[in-house]
Amino acid sequence: MQQPITGYHRDNEDHWVAQLACGHNQHVRHDPPWQNRPWVTTPEGRAEMLGFKLQCKKCDEGAPLDEQPPSQSRESN
Repeated sequence: MQQPITGYHRDNEDHWVAQLACGHNQHVRHDPPWQNRPWVTTPEGRAEMLGFKLQCKKCDEGAPLDEQPPSQSRESN
C-alpha cells in the first residue's frame, strides 16, 4: 500500500527513517549502488520529499503500528 511520508527521525545507528501516514516507519538510506536516495542526505531534500508516497510492506502484511519518536525529534539535521 502506498503511504505518504509525514516526517523523519534517525535510528540508534544514525540511519534516516521515514515516518509514514499509516503509523509505520521505513528506512530511507542512501547507499549506492543498492539504494539511490541522495535526497535523504540534506534537510532540504528530506523536506521536498514530505508527502511522497512509499510502498509500505508493513501495511500489506497487516503489521502493528511502529513506535514513533517524540514530536521534537521528527526532523533533525
